[in-house]
Amino acid sequence: QVQLVESGGGLVQFGGSLRLSCAASGTIFSIADMAWYRQAPGEQREVIATIRAFGSTNYADSVKGRFTISRDNTKRTVYLQMNSLKPEDTAVYYCNADLFTMSGRGNYWGQGTQVTVSS
Repeated sequence: QVQLVESGGGLVQFGGSLRLSCAASGTIFSIADMAWYRQAPGEQREVIATIRAFGSTNYADSVKGRFTISRDNTKRTVYLQMNSLKPEDTAVYYCNADLFTMSGRGNYWGQGTQVTVSS
């Protein structure tokens, strides 16, 4: 069974840091684009960072300069380093990836991990 499993969320104070991880497991031949999304209460899910297969990245303006997305293809893992966290960063964070599996190319979501930033 192909799945994405996130870890690293939690409660942190204003100005603190967290590092999220998302590991892909199952029979996967290769991984294309990977991304992090977040969804705050009452809001739509939004993409905040993307990383292509060969490492190019893009960020939402709201996190640019504070968050860093990276990936380790040997570990099939994408990371999100979050620094200078603010209360408005509070949300459920989801990883997303385009995976080539036995079923062909598909888009997959993690289960989500809660990040709460206290003021």
